[in-house]
Amino acid sequence: MSFIAIIGSGPLGGAIAHKLAARDRVREVRLIDPQERIAQGKALDILQSSPIENFGTRLLGSGSLAAVAGAGAIVIADGASGEHTGEAGLALLRQIAALETSAPIVFAGAAQRELITRAIGELHIASSRTVGSAPFALESALRSLTGLSMDGSGVEVGITVVGVPPHAAVVAWEEASVSGQPLASQLPPHEISALQARLSGLWPPGPYALASAASRVIEAIVNGSRRRFSCFVAAGRGTVGAMPVELGEEGVRRVLEPVLTRQERTRLENAMSR
Repeated sequence: MSFIAIIGSGPLGGAIAHKLAARDRVREVRLIDPQERIAQGKALDILQSSPIENFGTRLLGSGSLAAVAGAGAIVIADGASGEHTGEAGLALLRQIAALETSAPIVFAGAAQRELITRAIGELHIASSRTVGSAPFALESALRSLTGLSMDGSGVEVGITVVGVPPHAAVVAWEEASVSGQPLASQLPPHEISALQARLSGLWPPGPYALASAASRVIEAIVNGSRRRFSCFVAAGRGTVGAMPVELGEEGVRRVLEPVLTRQERTRLENAMSR
């Protein structure tokens, strides 16, 4: 099993490394940051918790981007100044694309949708290699709120979030379920409307929620999964938005069409045309 390369050892990068290590489903995690001592220190700190948390994942810190070569997946996270975005993020991706030409790239940050668009359009990185995991964190937060509204657990709730968070996110309420039953039969319309109104306030998710979402997406890529994930992906016509996807070792295997009402479909089309 190949290793996972995380670019950036900021709060998000460190949280992803810890989450992946603690779940013990990847062989090795490399934290890569120009501030090599910070990357090495965080890797060592996580590694020292392994006897307590009972995991065997190997962690390394590096200051060289060349350490991405041969990775099973590359994660774009954050540095001391925040998430990798804008021109600096694009320059970083240009170097990564030259060093590793086939590994899927997971954009873990909430502010990286534009970077995905530019990676595909300007750097010509294959759209199947690029996936943003932040919408999955938003979906998880909405599931938790929905569970609380029913005085239950979000674990039993199935909801799909698509579109462009925060203000153009669309919830597929028509196909939402709880414990195998339609959500609409368990919650009155006014409570569903209240949940919809709170959606924009859930964005951006915090680093731990983003890290949890990214770790599930990474594991689905390197180990395989039948689960569907709401992620930022290329949605046609040069746009990038959140859609349910199936993932594998090559990245995005298939973009799926959510079940939407006519009104929800119109909102999604408007979101994707922005």
